[in-house]
Amino acid sequence: MRIGELAARTGVSVRALRYYEEQALLVPERSGSGQRHYAAAAVDRVGLIQTLYAAGLSSRTILDLLPCVDARVNTPESRALLRAERDRIDERIARLAEARDRLDGVIAYSEGPESGCAFLESERALSRSA
Repeated sequence: MRIGELAARTGVSVRALRYYEEQALLVPERSGSGQRHYAAAAVDRVGLIQTLYAAGLSSRTILDLLPCVDARVNTPESRALLRAERDRIDERIARLAEARDRLDGVIAYSEGPESGCAFLESERALSRSA
């Protein structure tokens, strides 16, 4: 398929697909006239790239991970890389959950003094322990 069709099938812009190519995340075949042609598997590849970007991975890290996915590479190094990224994502999730909980406290406080007292006490305790 050509780049426009891949963009339509994945919901990713042509510009983003070209960026993926520049980063060596996506490698199309080229016709004699230089047009990009993608295999059907490129749809899944783009989905994976999007998922990894959404998880906060850099293009460099994604490039390092893709061989583990493509060839089902199973080495101690590849497993360590995958675990390290999972641990980094887990830490990010924990920070986001903490931010959400604090936001819930702010919302409770804004809805009335009786519900906000617990929030104020927990914020004071947090500031004392920091």
